[in-house]
Amino acid sequence: MFTGIVTDVGEVLSVRRHGDGLHRLKIAYDYQRASISDGASIACSGVCLTVVGAGDEDGRTWFAVDAAAETLRLTTVGRWRRGAKINLERALAAGDELGGHIVAGHVDGLAVVTARKDLTDMASLTLQAPHELVRFVARKGSVALDGVSLTVNDVAGDTFSVLIIPHTLKVTTLGALAVGDPLNLEVDLLARYVARILETQR
Repeated sequence: MFTGIVTDVGEVLSVRRHGDGLHRLKIAYDYQRASISDGASIACSGVCLTVVGAGDEDGRTWFAVDAAAETLRLTTVGRWRRGAKINLERALAAGDELGGHIVAGHVDGLAVVTARKDLTDMASLTLQAPHELVRFVARKGSVALDGVSLTVNDVAGDTFSVLIIPHTLKVTTLGALAVGDPLNLEVDLLARYVARILETQR
């Protein structure tokens, strides 16, 4: 479980095929080496992945994760190449501050940037969401985009908009976004549960 508050920006060091349909990724990070152990869950641009190894290389600390075929199909992970920057968040621990909203790290689909308006120290993004997911997106509700917890400003048809504040532009990968870029979208878990309850009551 995560909160959508990014704590580091990692860099993909390598991507290679590993087993049947798996991609093994090696990702450099700034966390303490001793704090990363095999089996740990880390949200990588919103995708919950399990650490399968860690080490040091050329003065940089890294961890390795495996991405299965379903993950490669549904998320941006299949597009990552050496040098790609990704948002990182460690799993929520008991007693941690819940600064964003509850995020599972289970990506629902891809949202695509259709417009970007740069304001004074901020940026307004308009995104196209998959039609089957936009019903879970509500004005003033929460979404996770590439693992970042954001508040929805407005919803119109299959599009929605968010405002990226200066701090988020600085400490995440969202500052580099351009029109046409895809992002991992996770809708609010509460919205999903409410929709399911309503469906069963019909």
